[in-house]
Amino acid sequence: MTGNFKMMAKTLYGFEPILAKELRNLGAGHVEEGVRNVTFEGDTGFMYKANLCLRTALKVYKPIKTFRVFNEKDLYRHIHDIDWPSIFDVENTFALDSITTTEVFDNSMFVSLKAKDAIVDKFRAVVRERPNVKTQDPDIRINIHIYKNTCTVSLDSSGNSLHQRGYRILTNIAPINEVLAAGLLLKSGWDGQTDFLDPMCGSGTFLVEAAMIACNIPANINRESYAFMHWKDYDAELHQKIVDASLKKVREFHHKIIGYDKAPSAVRKTQENVDHANLSDYIDVERKDFFRTEKPVEGKLHMVFNPPYGERLPIEMEEFYGRIGDTLKQNYPGTEAWLITSNLEALKHVGLKTSKKIKAFNGKLEARLVKYDIYEGSKKDKNQDGNP
Repeated sequence: MTGNFKMMAKTLYGFEPILAKELRNLGAGHVEEGVRNVTFEGDTGFMYKANLCLRTALKVYKPIKTFRVFNEKDLYRHIHDIDWPSIFDVENTFALDSITTTEVFDNSMFVSLKAKDAIVDKFRAVVRERPNVKTQDPDIRINIHIYKNTCTVSLDSSGNSLHQRGYRILTNIAPINEVLAAGLLLKSGWDGQTDFLDPMCGSGTFLVEAAMIACNIPANINRESYAFMHWKDYDAELHQKIVDASLKKVREFHHKIIGYDKAPSAVRKTQENVDHANLSDYIDVERKDFFRTEKPVEGKLHMVFNPPYGERLPIEMEEFYGRIGDTLKQNYPGTEAWLITSNLEALKHVGLKTSKKIKAFNGKLEARLVKYDIYEGSKKDKNQDGNP
């Protein structure tokens, strides 16, 4: 077991406060929010735990060297000085990701090539062999970040992005990213204390993420591999202890999580993903057209959904979003309804007053996560007019 070291978790726009809270709850030290990232401190076991448990992180990086760089010779020399053969074996494949915001280098590809040469030359000097570069699914990922004249070299402990949870085997035409789904659920205040409905569930991402939050199931429990498993200092026994300890914190869930979709293919895909995530005890999926449904439970209902935007799924926007508002108003009293859309014009046709509006990005599309409070009785009648 090593001592504490600095790490950085990468996230999506606007999710920095949620990720920081997640890290503090897991026990991280010196948590600081950045732009699309959060830095923190922990030991090797915590690095394993961060990859396993964080819902809103895309990557977890372990910085190994920071230095000043003024030209390509500086870059090569400092990266060559790192003892790469002590970090990974020559049999491992590796890849480099470079991000540059500097006048020194105007091409991140050049930085990656120069760094690759330095790493390969180091192996040749020490072990008389060289590792191979593999751009797709390498064993080892190395991140190089240059800002002005400061270069940070980090090991990517995650490998493939952490949104690739391992449970989603089938998707529809416009699936929502798992990290985005988890972050939106947490932003909506979902805590597993009420019933939950996604009335346009697609391939079921909101449903699975909602169940994992409700039951405190580690986000990446279904994932089979991480890049840190290829590092020379990987401690398989410690990793298993972290997994076992995290699973002991799973809790029971005493409400319903329900998903609707009118497309038979979507219902089938959702059910298979739910089964693959081992969550069929908590999630019910039905083929239903939301516009012909009524609230399926008594008491409070928490609703989160991702309706078509008109970007990839052709629909009559004005009519479609108007029907969303009508259905909520008429058939869903006592519901806290959240939806995300990048079609800001379409929101005007919902015809309900938003109580919250949060900027987000779905891929490259700027979107809004909006909340509608659908009241019971007189409150409902009194508050359902207005514009978003």
